[in-house]
Amino acid sequence: MTNESFPGFETAVRTIRIFCDGGSRGNPGPAGIGAVVLDVSNEPPTVLAMVSETIGIATNNVAEYQALVSGLETAADFGATRIEVRADSQLLIRQLEGRYRVKNAGLQPLYRRAMELLRAYDEVDLQHVYREENTAADSLVNAALDAAADAARE
Repeated sequence: MTNESFPGFETAVRTIRIFCDGGSRGNPGPAGIGAVVLDVSNEPPTVLAMVSETIGIATNNVAEYQALVSGLETAADFGATRIEVRADSQLLIRQLEGRYRVKNAGLQPLYRRAMELLRAYDEVDLQHVYREENTAADSLVNAALDAAADAARE
């Protein structure tokens, strides 16, 4: 649906925070991703970009990883030295921290891509957040899935 960047924020971004979420309606089923990329170098935080799109048929876990990868790829354009990732998927965060192994073969390429993108930063802060703290990313997921469902009905 959208992958929107906001011009004028390309310089002096030191810390980026990504809120990301993915979901599927059915598991697997039609899936969507959402990510909000924020410059948190100053108060108040500034929205740099948003991602909201469908990714076809996928599991919830694949959608969660794809949301993170898309958010990280979008964030890479802003040249920050520190990245903060916030996600309501405990599995995703624990795997990125190395606390859980990535056993699912379908997740392994997405995990490797996420780790590659995270290595570009001097500092990485990964945190599991509750769903109530991730409403913006969740709304982007649902907006993408709703738009796709509406288009399919027409």
